[in-house]
Amino acid sequence: MRFSFATRSAAACAILLWSMSGSAAGSPDPHALTQGDLQAFFDGIIPLQLERGDIAGASVLVMKDGETLLQKGYGFSDMKSKQPVDPASTIFRLASISKLFTWTAAMQLVEEGKLDLDVDISRYLDFPIKSNSGITAPITLRNLMTHTGGFEETGRNIIVTSDEHYLGLRDFLIQNQPHRLFAPGTVAAYSNYGVGLGSYIVQRVSGEPFEQYVAEHIFVPLGMSHSTFLQPPPKALENLPSQGYSSSTRQPAVGFERFSPVGAGGLSSTAADMGRFGQALLNGGELDGHRILRRETLETMWQPQFRASDALPPLGLGFYQVWRNDLKWIGHQGDLVAFHSLFFVEPRNQLVLFISYNSAGSASKTRTELLNGFSDRYFPKLLQQTFSNTPRKELLDVEGVYEPTRRADSTQFKLMGLFAQRHAAIDKDGVLHVDKIKDLRGHPIAWKPAGKDLWQEVDEQGTLFAIRGSDGRVARLAGVFAGAQMQRVPWYERDYVVLPLLAVSLTIVFSVFLALIFRLARRFLFRSSQPVAPPGTTALNGVSKAAAIYWFVLFTALAAVFRIVGNDDALPPTSAWDKYFLLADVLSAVAIGLSAFAVASTIAVWRLPAVRRMSQIKYTLVAIACVFLTWFVLHWNVLGPIHRL
Repeated sequence: MRFSFATRSAAACAILLWSMSGSAAGSPDPHALTQGDLQAFFDGIIPLQLERGDIAGASVLVMKDGETLLQKGYGFSDMKSKQPVDPASTIFRLASISKLFTWTAAMQLVEEGKLDLDVDISRYLDFPIKSNSGITAPITLRNLMTHTGGFEETGRNIIVTSDEHYLGLRDFLIQNQPHRLFAPGTVAAYSNYGVGLGSYIVQRVSGEPFEQYVAEHIFVPLGMSHSTFLQPPPKALENLPSQGYSSSTRQPAVGFERFSPVGAGGLSSTAADMGRFGQALLNGGELDGHRILRRETLETMWQPQFRASDALPPLGLGFYQVWRNDLKWIGHQGDLVAFHSLFFVEPRNQLVLFISYNSAGSASKTRTELLNGFSDRYFPKLLQQTFSNTPRKELLDVEGVYEPTRRADSTQFKLMGLFAQRHAAIDKDGVLHVDKIKDLRGHPIAWKPAGKDLWQEVDEQGTLFAIRGSDGRVARLAGVFAGAQMQRVPWYERDYVVLPLLAVSLTIVFSVFLALIFRLARRFLFRSSQPVAPPGTTALNGVSKAAAIYWFVLFTALAAVFRIVGNDDALPPTSAWDKYFLLADVLSAVAIGLSAFAVASTIAVWRLPAVRRMSQIKYTLVAIACVFLTWFVLHWNVLGPIHRL
């Protein structure tokens, strides 16, 4: 998860949401799932991925029917010392795979009668869940476990590399409480904050610190001796974690990424330990005589709880599914700045598949590529597709501009959403394309209609479902990742409306800046006098010039900052950034104040007698540009709350 929890997280969601593309389904003759063949497969693909993505190392585990077929480390856990990855002892940061342990812990308390999935979570908290945006309906644990609590995204202090800004669980949840975008139980909007509430509820109800509860009730019973939620790990494990690297392994290591809230992404573990967890899941919640869940509880967690269509993989209670060929993988993936991991079990075939990479270069397609390649090699299925003859008029309903449901509307992150919009269009052959969404080969993805509001990826297995609102119009699109959807953007927020107006406004204020530079050059460099203006010409007064030039300088600085903090390797903002956001608020407020005077000057010029129309137009253009830029910084939260990000 890079700075942009909004950008990067949206990119990760997009890969799952829009494409599970990889190699074609291929031959129906499977390879034998043996140690030798697995070794050949992974030895062929992992080193290539490490080289292509400039990735330091990876740790891999494959199990079948309780037997470990492959447990291997690739590359290095420390580039400086050239320490190789050991899958049994090298600890990787597993990010959102943590959620499986949080919800396992919660379900243990459900079994004990201490928690109820369907009551207001306020019963278990010692601070209020704010009501805003007119949404007051109670949130339940079931909502949190299916990412349907309705929360917007939050990113302040979510990943830090020092103790200075790492908050305790309760403090983080209180200081960073997000607004609510959707009524509970209605729309999937992936939420780390919601899972954080779940981990705090485990802590409150059990009477034990969350990290301690998971250790004593899951790690110890399962013999997961190299796993911990403590950040950083305890002394006994402190020399075992892999270093994490940015998009270039030639740069210094990122540092230990402390994740808040801990239950949503704080897990550190090894391939070997995750194999033990996977075996316990496949054994119905028990391993080596130690039970962490009843079989029926685990079956309930894996049952579909939320999805837009039966044709799409569902969300369970904490687990989600990914379908490939006839496999139904159940588990989770996880992302930090440096670490990117995958953990799935496949109950019918008794499979466990785990991989974790320790560099940012693995963020995009490595895991999907691996999962698809494994599924196609050992469990291939001949791809047969049948498309429907839906009238083109009905197909056009899906066209439009969409944004992720996993987003922030009330914080500075909203501005990033402007650049994350996707455009759905139907070509002349009735094929649906969504711009910027490509398969693993970098090719645009094509969908054809396969049923009412259902779209099938051509020559691949991805599906897309159009969700209609009460008015019958398509309101959202849902894909193979059930934890997030794409929502139609209102016309006044669409990038093709906002960005051209922004460009025109900035061109106007830049022209004022350019004219000033030109005048100064004539006067001081070339020592030439200014031309005599025609009668009735009124030059821009000082306040209008100041407003235009101020806006130009402010947006130039904003673009530079946006480029820096939007870098793939940047950490999310911490409370240390508050002073900079306060400065941005002050500077924006000054710009708005100058704009008010510029508008007043324009009104005054139009009231003056004998003023040339060209002068009036010049004043008016500057005023309109200032008004639009004022709307932009207010609507997109450039001027916004400094303590909520």
